[in-house]
Amino acid sequence: MGLCLMVYSLGQREVRYQLSIAKTGIPNQLGKLTDRPTLRWIFQCFQGIHLLIHQGIKQIVNLTEQRLLTLKFFAESIQKYYILSG
Repeated sequence: MGLCLMVYSLGQREVRYQLSIAKTGIPNQLGKLTDRPTLRWIFQCFQGIHLLIHQGIKQIVNLTEQRLLTLKFFAESIQKYYILSG
């Protein structure tokens, strides 16, 4: 449990750090920009994104512009998980 909380805390800290560098924020539950989102809120924002495999072609569905913007504040390895290159 302690390890899980540490990983969660490190992820949240990294997102907040990247937002502070960019001097911007992401919309919270009320639609206002915040530079201190919780990782739980970000996870909720990413619900509904699915991997569709049709005739052997992989495609990410329901990846909106807002979700793409939020992804830019994560590490490159996480971005690759959601953005397929073909």
